[in-house]
Amino acid sequence: MTVPVLYIAITNHGFGHATRVASVAATIQHHCPELLIILVTTAPRWLLEAYFPGEFIHRPRALDVGVVQSDSLTMDKSATLDKLKDIRLRQKAIVQAEADFIQQNKVRLILADIPPLATAIARAAKIPCWMMSNFGWDFIYSAWGAEFAEITGWIQECFQQCDRLFRLPFHESMSAFPAITDVGLTGGTPRYSIQDLQSATGIKPLPLEKTVLLTFGGLGLDKIPYDNLDRFPDWQFITFDSQAPVAPNLIKVTDRRYRPVDFMPFCGRLVSKPGYSTFAEACRLGVPIASLTREDFAESALLLSGIQDHAFHQILQPAEFFEGDWGFLHTDPHPPRQVQSLLTNGNETIAQAVVNYFAP
Repeated sequence: MTVPVLYIAITNHGFGHATRVASVAATIQHHCPELLIILVTTAPRWLLEAYFPGEFIHRPRALDVGVVQSDSLTMDKSATLDKLKDIRLRQKAIVQAEADFIQQNKVRLILADIPPLATAIARAAKIPCWMMSNFGWDFIYSAWGAEFAEITGWIQECFQQCDRLFRLPFHESMSAFPAITDVGLTGGTPRYSIQDLQSATGIKPLPLEKTVLLTFGGLGLDKIPYDNLDRFPDWQFITFDSQAPVAPNLIKVTDRRYRPVDFMPFCGRLVSKPGYSTFAEACRLGVPIASLTREDFAESALLLSGIQDHAFHQILQPAEFFEGDWGFLHTDPHPPRQVQSLLTNGNETIAQAVVNYFAP
């Protein structure tokens, strides 16, 4: 009997795409344990394993660029454009190498989030390419002016070859895609009780309103003003920032078994920057979100509008966070603008479609 094989291509941008795909992959494997999953990404294996505890093959390949960043808010457009041009020049070699790998390993389906070349690889390998995302890279780059116009057109041509898109919430129109299926929120599920986390990390069972999770994506933020913690001596703050100082009310999580989503149920507020995966996991759990704005990255407006519609929220200007006294923590978050909740079944919907594809 031939083992079914799924090739999952993940964009070379931050950690959020990797974690949301790994959450879907874990659900796929739960429903179809015999399926062999190949995760194609430069994201570190420890990150993938935190969301996908099952067996998988890690193929570290960069199929796209995303955005070159020094931290979670600081972008280098010039370096991004140079790397995009380099990938386009090497497209033929990249596509052929991956198509050969796919054929040698008898892969039957590509699921991608959301490197444009995945469709070209699928065409060369003569298999379908499905994608999942709330935005396409053409949406990001088209906002950056004429010098990105040629690259944007090339990306749209790739997306037009996608066989099926699972469009996540907080999305743009994604009009380049010919076949779109809207799905609910994706993300990880908490694994630990407060007692487990208390013994392992020192978190205290304080009232929710006095427990705050600070999380700013895989690249983090430069110069977080931790001095403000002195203003909240009877609160506790949780961070995954390895460079954070020692403070009596700061819990620094360095054990890679633990993820921000594991702490969310015990927090009254999440302080973050715009990011789909963080927002989606918080919305799935009903955790209020205080988010910085992010200029010149088109997805941010979608995300901030999304949490205003569907979550208790606060929108913070950068100066309010970096230069202020964090007085916003003493203010109640705003209620969501819409009464209807978002569906939270994105993992299951995508996983079931994949399982059905592989069914005999």
